[in-house]
Amino acid sequence: MTRAVLFDTETTGLDPADGHRVLEIAALELINDLPTGRHFHTLIDPERDIPEEVVRVHGITARDVAGKPRFAQIAEELLAFFGAGPLIAHNAPFDFGFLDAELRRIGAPALDRGRMVDTLMLAKARFPGLPNSLDALCRRFGIDLSARTTHNALLDCRLLAEIYVELTGGRQRGLDLAAESAAAPAIAYAHDRARRERPILVSDAERAAHEAFLAKLKSPLWLD
Repeated sequence: MTRAVLFDTETTGLDPADGHRVLEIAALELINDLPTGRHFHTLIDPERDIPEEVVRVHGITARDVAGKPRFAQIAEELLAFFGAGPLIAHNAPFDFGFLDAELRRIGAPALDRGRMVDTLMLAKARFPGLPNSLDALCRRFGIDLSARTTHNALLDCRLLAEIYVELTGGRQRGLDLAAESAAAPAIAYAHDRARRERPILVSDAERAAHEAFLAKLKSPLWLD
């Protein structure tokens, strides 16, 4: 059983080097690449303003994060949920970069880049030259986008989990192969038995033609 965590962040801007901060984070637990239903989600007080142009993207305002915990207050619970397995994100270097900046502020070590799984890179490898944004992939795989009027970390995680299943063939790995393997010998036996027990029907004309043919044979072995 392999455990991984798929996560997404919403931020006040594009670059933590410019002082931008994380203001929402969501994470979903995956077992054998399939969601279990367990998740982590919180809004975060970014301790700074949220530019209007960014609000138009994700819809999170200063009023929404007023009174919410700061990153330092949720870091321990977040890292515990992350565990030690792979960490999956779409355009993962962006999310890793922001979380690393937040971890540095509280004196915690950066995330291990060896744990990074970037679904954007997986999509580019599978669909080279095509748009591979979250929206584009949802449309390509027929995943319902109707609830995605703005960016939302938890909703984006749930959509990305469906995309990840499609990109990795997780639906096939989720099949009950043990049950199929157990049933296979019985099915094969039933088919073989049906073949062996199928009666061979011969018409009167065919029987007469066969007897006429045998009458032409000299000293057939079965008469000895």
